[in-house]
Amino acid sequence: MKTLVQCDFDGTITDKDASFFILDAFVEGDWRKLLAEYKERKISVGHFNTSAFNMVKASEQALLKAIEDKIKIRPGLHQLIDYCQRQSFKFVIVSNGLDFYIRSILGNIGLENLEVHAAETHFHPEGLEVRYIGPDGIQLDSDFKEAYTRLFLSQGYRIIYVGNGASDIYPARLAHHVFARGELLARCKEIKLKCESFDDLNSVVSGLGRLQKSTQSFSSDP
Repeated sequence: MKTLVQCDFDGTITDKDASFFILDAFVEGDWRKLLAEYKERKISVGHFNTSAFNMVKASEQALLKAIEDKIKIRPGLHQLIDYCQRQSFKFVIVSNGLDFYIRSILGNIGLENLEVHAAETHFHPEGLEVRYIGPDGIQLDSDFKEAYTRLFLSQGYRIIYVGNGASDIYPARLAHHVFARGELLARCKEIKLKCESFDDLNSVVSGLGRLQKSTQSFSSDP
């Protein structure tokens, strides 16, 4: 069976959430009230991001400059991508974060060609317009990550999921194997979803190696 590694971005590939850093730096309103409502599952992730980022009036250049040198890549990203390439695994980033900063951060470390699915961002003087477009081209208010997981499953992939946030639990429940940290790890324990914890992405590489050795059905054939 062909294998795909679906990886979150903010807090998984990076050491902190770039979107939260931007909101703290550029929003005068109480965006964390919206965050609390999202974490209490009163509003969707789409509603949260659309409402919160609409309060950001700065330019793309200003936002990228603000996060420059503030967001660090978690150790092991290049090693994970190299491992996936050697094993003929497909590596895809699916994130609730914003496309413009994800591509900028990846470009700065020579990984601009990675496949990325994230929120489309359009800059306007009255505020950022953020939209989640699903695999079928239809705008989504929720289940963005899960929609791509379902697509990959329909294409015949065995899914290895790597994430850290509360929203990662939904695609993780569909995956064949899960690497988790942070809120995702807590949610997995809460619902008794089997997973493997990780500190950095080198841990994921080691875990993939162990997983391959433990089962003959875990194949690298494309």
